Amino acid sequence: MPDLHKSDSSPADSTPAGSSPSGAPSPRATTTRSAVSLTGTGLHLSFGTHHVLRGVDIAVDAGTTTTVIGPSGSGKSTLLRVLNRLHEPDQGDILLDGRSVLKDNPDELRRRIGMVFQHFNLFPHKTVVDNVALGPRKLKGLSKEEAREVALRQLEIVGLTNKADVRPARLSGGQQQRVAIARALAMTPEVMFFDEATSALDPELVKGVLALMADLATEGMTMVVVTHEMGFARNVSDSVLFMDRGAVVETGAPDQIFDDASSDRLRAFLSQVL
Repeated sequence: MPDLHKSDSSPADSTPAGSSPSGAPSPRATTTRSAVSLTGTGLHLSFGTHHVLRGVDIAVDAGTTTTVIGPSGSGKSTLLRVLNRLHEPDQGDILLDGRSVLKDNPDELRRRIGMVFQHFNLFPHKTVVDNVALGPRKLKGLSKEEAREVALRQLEIVGLTNKADVRPARLSGGQQQRVAIARALAMTPEVMFFDEATSALDPELVKGVLALMADLATEGMTMVVVTHEMGFARNVSDSVLFMDRGAVVETGAPDQIFDDASSDRLRAFLSQVL
């Protein structure tokens, strides 16, 4: 299991999150945000005749982390896309801090919910700092100088200030994913979604990204994390939700899910992944 308190150890990715380029600890940069709760109730979604989500309920308290686990094709990633309305649900409701957001402007909702995908989707022709600054400039209307300042603060959080002026191709996979996290944080989200954020990384680069996600959880960011990293789910999550065939089979505290599963389906899944 990766150590969640160490950064990537490869030479190309050796600056720990929260450290200065020289390696000395630096004051922890923070992003001003208010923790909010997130709730999905009775969520259904179909693509043609394929029923992808079947009455999914999820409740994430403010400042907590819920990890979503389950076999491939169980609807985990689709759930995240419904919760931030990249897919509109056929039925059900989505609430932030107890208020329905189904009638809100979807773009405004996505400013409140940051999302990090499996693939980094960085602009290869832009520098790292320009990738991070793009959202604040285009969506929040900041000046070039203001957006750069915001971007540099977020790069400090992920330990990549010394890579600000290089292009993504010169970064390791772990570093590129940390830039993607900085880009999401630059929009000062109230909730963060991670969709298999480490699945495209080489194994030796996974632990640095997991450590950064663990830091965000410790700082009180409301997070929903879809992952196959069972160590993260057990050690960092406040709650774990197990999905299969588009439905929630079981949900509970990590110790309950991993040590005292009540469903045969969850026990069978854990026997294959632990």
